[in-house]
Amino acid sequence: MTNPVFSRIEEDIKKSDIVLYMKGSPMFPQCGFSATVIEILNHFKVEFEAFDVLQDSALRDGIKEFSEWPTIPQLYVKGEFVGGCDIIREMAANGELLGLLEQNDIKPKA
Repeated sequence: MTNPVFSRIEEDIKKSDIVLYMKGSPMFPQCGFSATVIEILNHFKVEFEAFDVLQDSALRDGIKEFSEWPTIPQLYVKGEFVGGCDIIREMAANGELLGLLEQNDIKPKA
């Protein structure tokens, strides 16, 4: 039997080019790591969908299992898990994140 939380996550990450599972919301992040990833995404001026794992304990546990990654936030680009805060910060600093966005034809919003 398929895990209903996994099904929901698969739907979420298919619907938007960039999906962030975070603590809190983009306007009110509830942890420094989530806030950092929001800042980076805003710096690149890309649109993204955010899901607050604090509102749903099944999602909070399920996303860690789904990605086999123990921490939140988690960033997905075009359905692929990219990483958490440290990885995103490093990718932003060394140009890899911009490369990944360009490679996936994700343009800054006007």
